[in-house]
Amino acid sequence: MPFTARHPHHEIDGVLTTTGASAALRSRAVVQPWPRSVLYEGWVRLGQPPLRGLEDVDLLHAPSAAVPPTAGRPLVVTIHDAAPHLFPESFTARGRRFHRLGLAAAARRADAVIAVSQAAADEIVTHSSIPAERVRVVPHGVQPPDPGPNQVEADRTALQRHRVNDRPYVLWVGSLEPRKGVGTLVAAMAELRRRGVHEEVLTVLAGFRGWLNDAIVSDADARLLGSNLRRLGPVVDDDLWALYRHATLFALPSRHEGFGLPIVEAMSQGAPVVASDIEVLREVSGGAALLVQPEQTRQWADAIEGLLDDPSARSSLSEAGRVNSSRFTTAAMAAGTYDVYQAVGS
Repeated sequence: MPFTARHPHHEIDGVLTTTGASAALRSRAVVQPWPRSVLYEGWVRLGQPPLRGLEDVDLLHAPSAAVPPTAGRPLVVTIHDAAPHLFPESFTARGRRFHRLGLAAAARRADAVIAVSQAAADEIVTHSSIPAERVRVVPHGVQPPDPGPNQVEADRTALQRHRVNDRPYVLWVGSLEPRKGVGTLVAAMAELRRRGVHEEVLTVLAGFRGWLNDAIVSDADARLLGSNLRRLGPVVDDDLWALYRHATLFALPSRHEGFGLPIVEAMSQGAPVVASDIEVLREVSGGAALLVQPEQTRQWADAIEGLLDDPSARSSLSEAGRVNSSRFTTAAMAAGTYDVYQAVGS
């Protein structure tokens, strides 16, 4: 049956209208007259305040643990992982409380919970009262931009903007928070400097500031790398794709992920990937990445040095990664989400 699903948010509401097998995306602003903190706390604790301006909606989809009141409509909630339960020290007290209350609200109200990987689904079932039969796995998808006629020049400009145009570099992308393992990567690159090898290679960190990150990177390692450590902060999408395309290596040394979207993005652009040997990254990388135990600096240094020394190995990873990334498309993600809507909305 045709229905309209909206993602509730306090400022902007994305509207997905589906009819039969076709889907079109449009959006409209739906402003809720309360601050985000009031909305989220009230929603997960009390189921109040009600959503305004969405009275004609047939189904609600909450894309995070900010679980809104349903007013009797079917509700789908996406839960990305159970990280605050597994690594509580990696979150602020407020973050832990938000996720705990959000999981409990999803257990009470959600007709279906979308997990972005099988590993995340297993965590959610283990660390909440949400039953396994209510959890559906719908992996993330990526939609890389089509190369335009001026891509070479645009890429050159982007790399110059971030001062990485003249050197090989190892790229990391994410939010700076304790479980992402950024300190391990920086320490591994500092170890290469101590060995006197690949001293020309930059370490490039791109992404949001995150939280609890004051001591993520060792001051001694940062001083040793000096200007070879480039902390870009958030970058615009076009620049990010350019950084992926031209990276000598992409590294994701996380202790934990719900999915690990940056490795799929990197693979789609041909960047060879080295990642942590953890369950979810084994699942998502599909054998197309070099996997290393998390938090093992010497092992990471050895793995990175080996790949920097071996263009053939990098080429093999690049080719395998492109193939693997084709499993994770936005079309497949939309189709999987639509199937969940149909199941709970019929």
